[in-house]
Order: sequence, then C-alpha cells, then structure tokens
Amino acid sequence: MKRKLLLMTAILALAFTTTHAQTGKFYIKAAGGYFFSVSNGQFPDVGPYPPRDQHDAVNPATGAITTLSEKVLTGSYGEGFRGGLTLGYNFNKYIGIEGTFNYFQSVKNLMTRNVTTIQGTATTVGSVESRGHVNAIDFAPSLVFSPGLEKWNPYVRFGFVVPLWGRLNIGTEATRTSAVPGQPATVVAQTAIHREEEVKPSPTIGFQGALGVTYAVAKRFDIFLETEYRNVPVKSKSKEVTAYNEVTNIVNTTNGTVITTQRRGLNDLSTAERETDYVTTLDQNSNTPTGTTGSKTNYKNDNAPSNDLKSYINIGGLGANLGVRLRF
Repeated sequence: MKRKLLLMTAILALAFTTTHAQTGKFYIKAAGGYFFSVSNGQFPDVGPYPPRDQHDAVNPATGAITTLSEKVLTGSYGEGFRGGLTLGYNFNKYIGIEGTFNYFQSVKNLMTRNVTTIQGTATTVGSVESRGHVNAIDFAPSLVFSPGLEKWNPYVRFGFVVPLWGRLNIGTEATRTSAVPGQPATVVAQTAIHREEEVKPSPTIGFQGALGVTYAVAKRFDIFLETEYRNVPVKSKSKEVTAYNEVTNIVNTTNGTVITTQRRGLNDLSTAERETDYVTTLDQNSNTPTGTTGSKTNYKNDNAPSNDLKSYINIGGLGANLGVRLRF
C-alpha cells in the first residue's frame, strides 16, 4: 500500500511539473537586498536605562551628579540585509501570486549610553552602553500585476508580511568605580559587566509593496530589480537574559594591587532579574523592583518573572532587491 501511495505521489508530482513546464506559469525567485530605515521612533528602554545618550559629571566630595549633555536616541530596526526565496504562479500574463520566505538581519543600533566622569576632569568612573539588532524570518504573500511584456516587463507587487520568528538581541557593556565602605579612599571597587538579552515579539502582521522590472535573459530565466517598502510594527512579549558576566575587583589604587575579586554569572541572577514579561499596564500587582543590594536588583517576587511595559519597534524599511527568476 505504501509503495502504491509513493508511486501515485511521484506520478502526480511529475504530471504537475510537466504541466507547468508546458505553461510556464510556475516560477521560483531568489533575491537579496539592502533596506534603509524610514519609520524612525524612540528606542525602548534597556532595563532601567532610557534611550538616551547622556554625559554626567559627579562631584567626588558630595556625590552630587550634574547632567552635562543629553540626547534622545531614535531610529528603527528596518535597516539591514535581507534575503528571500519566492514561489510564484501566474494566472495569466497580467496577474500572478507570490509567497516569499525572507531572512532579515538589521544593523546594530545604539539604544542607550551613559558616561559619568569626575567633575572638572575627563576621568570616567562609570559607563553603560547598549546596542541592539534584529534577526527575523517572515512570510510575505502578495499579488503581482504587470502589462505582460516579453523582454522588459515592469510590475507592481503588494501584500502582507507575517513574521514567523524574530529576536531583538541587546548587548550591554558597563563599568563602574565606587568607594568601598569602611576602607580608605585609595581602595575602590571596579566593576565590569557584560550582558546579553533577547526580546521575543508578540504575533503581528505588516504590509509590503514593490515596483520592479524583469529582464528575460533566456527562455525560462530572468533577472529582476525592484524597490520595496515594508511597514512591520512589532511589540515586545517577553525578554530573557542569555549571558551575564560581572566581575568586581577591590583595588588598592596606590599600587594597583587587587585585594579581592567577586563574580556574578547567569546562574546567580534571580528569576526576576533573568526573565521579563511585558504588559500594557503596571500596577500594584506587577512584579516590579523594590530596591538594590549591591549590583543585585530586588523585586517583589524574586522567584517569578518581572514585569515591564511593552515596547514597540519597526522592522520595516525602504530598500532594493536584486535577484533571478526561473520559470517552469
């Protein structure tokens, strides 16, 4: 029975291929392109750090902090490289349908930066810098209209974008120099933190449209060039810290001797520090921070995911695709 089923399937597949080879209605496209951001907005917060490029100065005598400069960081995650594989079918020489699977990787964006120096000097005593980029796979069904010319054939295409998988990857590097309680001013704590986190998106849908032209190189082989616009807004669903390394050295600055070293890794983080569920509203029942103990952030419930407000990004943009088309 299985052999008969396999034989029947093979015959149907051969018949399907032969039919389309005669009509030339079925085709496959492969393309690559680069897109630029066109829908800029304010970046989401990175934990407790807002989307700011900020320079502060600290008075070592009083601890008072003065903001010297501050700039809001804006942009989108629509700029980057995209590659796609398309299955298409022409009902006639004027109208067709396509379904494209795309892989996209955005460029890295500066999401937050905060540098603190000693007042009146260029000596840095603290810095935080986070950069993020998006990796995504989507499916884009669309309708295609053209005048059906033979050699050079212009066309328009429009349809939807359905993200299938995606991650906003954020990497953070931070340093801090602070006094050690009960020790002379020459003994300080020098902390360095490396942190990586992934933001998972909620299901969404976007729109896309393109204007292009195909050129017939051979009987069943074409090349094409198109300009495409995409609008794909995405909101956050959850976040997970995937890598964390914190090293604090207690240093005698007079001779550079490291007195002690303390470390925190990914397994040392509480569930609330490591996992975040995004919500539209924070209230008294939300699992929010209650304070800090050293570098550890305390929550109402350290053993449950923390809560934070949903953020929104756009992975759409305006770009150009160049590719080939093989007709069957």
